[in-house]
Amino acid sequence: MDDYSSVVQAEYIAIKALENGVTIIGLTRGKDTRFHHTEKLDKGEVMIAQFTENTSAIKVRGKAEIYTRHGVINTISE
Repeated sequence: MDDYSSVVQAEYIAIKALENGVTIIGLTRGKDTRFHHTEKLDKGEVMIAQFTENTSAIKVRGKAEIYTRHGVINTISE
């Protein structure tokens, strides 16, 4: 059985779509950063994402609120 304890303890974020069609893109870790997963959210939908040994960055395209342990980030510039 694999040891998932480090993955379970990895950083989580929550992304709340403020409009239809918000795109969330997971980017790989390593020498060459690549897209490895995409999701589309509609207004009001929430996705909980995690940084793992494979995911080093998450890109959010569209109007959304991103909740982290460091606070809330809003993609809408005012």
